[in-house]
This record gives sequence, C-alpha cells and structure tokens, in this order.
Amino acid sequence: MKIGFLGMGVMGLPMAKNLLKKSGCEILGYDVMEKQREGFIAAGGTVAEPEEIYQTCDVIMQILPTHAIIRDSVEKAVKFGKPGRIIVDLSSTAPDIIQELYKLAKDAGMYLLDSPISGGNPMAIAGTLAIMTGGDKEAFEEVKPLLECMGTPVYVGGPASGSVTKLVNNMVAGAYLVAMAEGYAFAAKAGIDLQTTFEATRGGFAGGPLYDNKIPKLIHRDYEPGARVAVHRKDILNAKHYAHHLGVDTPMTDVVLQVMDWMNDNGHIDEDQIAMVKYYEDKMGVTVGSAD
Repeated sequence: MKIGFLGMGVMGLPMAKNLLKKSGCEILGYDVMEKQREGFIAAGGTVAEPEEIYQTCDVIMQILPTHAIIRDSVEKAVKFGKPGRIIVDLSSTAPDIIQELYKLAKDAGMYLLDSPISGGNPMAIAGTLAIMTGGDKEAFEEVKPLLECMGTPVYVGGPASGSVTKLVNNMVAGAYLVAMAEGYAFAAKAGIDLQTTFEATRGGFAGGPLYDNKIPKLIHRDYEPGARVAVHRKDILNAKHYAHHLGVDTPMTDVVLQVMDWMNDNGHIDEDQIAMVKYYEDKMGVTVGSAD
C-alpha cells in the first residue's frame, strides 16, 4: 500500500514521521515549506510533488490549513484517483464542507473520512493523538492500523461526525484555555506566586494534561506554538457557523472568540494558545510570568 501525506507542518511532520516509522508502508510526503520537506527526508521519508501523490497513492492523508486548500486537495485526489481510494482529512474542516466533499468522493467510488486530531505538537511527536473519525465504517477499518501509528482513533459515526466531534473538543478546550489565562492573570494581579499556584492546583479539578502542558509555558512566557491561536480560532469560527445552522446560542464560545479576535487584531494570532493571557494582561494591567 502506498500512502500520500500532504501537509507536514507543526502537527503534520511528526505525524508523517510516526507513520513512516511504524506502518511499514511506502510514504510519499509533501509540504510547501522546504524546511519541512527536509525534515521528512532526514527521517528517511520520500518527498514527492502533489501531482504524483494524487496520481499514485492508494490512501491520501492530508492536514491542511484552510478550507480552500482542503477543498482543492480533495477535488484533485478524486479527479486523479481510482475507485476504492481512501482520502483521510486530518484537518479541522467545517461539517458542511465535509458533507459536500464526501458526496464528491462517494460519487466517484471513493471514500472520504473526516478524521480531525487533538493533542498538540507534543502528542503528535509521541504518537498519542486523539483521532476522531467520521465516514464509512469499512473505510475506517481499512485505515485504522495507519491511524494507530499516530494516536488513538475512535470511529464516531457517519460523514462529518468527526468534524462535529472536533468542534465539541475545541469548544471545551477553548473555554478551558481562556479560563487558565484569566485565572493566572487574576493570580498575578493578586500578587501570589504562579509556580506555587500551579503546584497547589494541578492535582485538583483544575488540573489535567492540558493544564500541565500550558501553565508552565504561561509562567515562563513561552509562546512558541505547540498549537496556534489561529488554528484554534478557525475551529471556533466553524463551531459558531454550525451553531447558527443548528439554531442555538453558544455564550461561552462567544467569549472565547472575543479573546481570539483580540489576539488576531493585536498581532498575536500565530502564537501558542496560552498567549491568550496577553488579553487579560491588557485588561487587568498586569504582567503574567517571567521569561527569566
């Protein structure tokens, strides 16, 4: 089986490396950035142009940044593919777009799985991502061993079920991240020690893997992205769009979007999610943490 992997950025490169190391399959990878292509080659991978991937691979996996690029990639995978091909979209794609592209693939005798991921760069490197997959069950079962090279795949239902599940994940995670930022800005304003606060609270209900990952970064003002605000904001906008489709209000998600919009307007959109503490620094007139 020949596998194509399109999009080897912060998340995609370690995922492609794990697939290369564990699957035993031939992997052709591509990214628009030369540095990322070189990283894949250094790991023993083969870089190919997208046209070759679209024309020759049995399974195409993609993790791409925008709906326009995602749509174009799936359309080319269908145009140049043969019946039976499985396209696995690991991106965070809006459910209505997935439904449209699923039909396009289905009409051509192919399969599209919406299979978004969660866990950030550390879990991508470790191969322990949460993977939530929607689409045809038989296609999922065929690629499940490949997905297991990158994390823990769970089949969640029919087409777009994975995308909706990812929206749920990122609505909850967004609220949690904003709450962390607000809480620690509050702690700094109150004058209590942030490291002590972390040690005292991490074993309680506030704690967890995301807390353990993000709070040390906040304390040390480390905003190098493990997961960028820009990518999370795209998911929040998708959630708001789908909430409108469902006819429901999402007041907590509105607050998260307000903070992310401020990050966008003030030039911080490509920083790590925990950099959203800057919003509260601005509102509370306080500096949170130290880079020392």
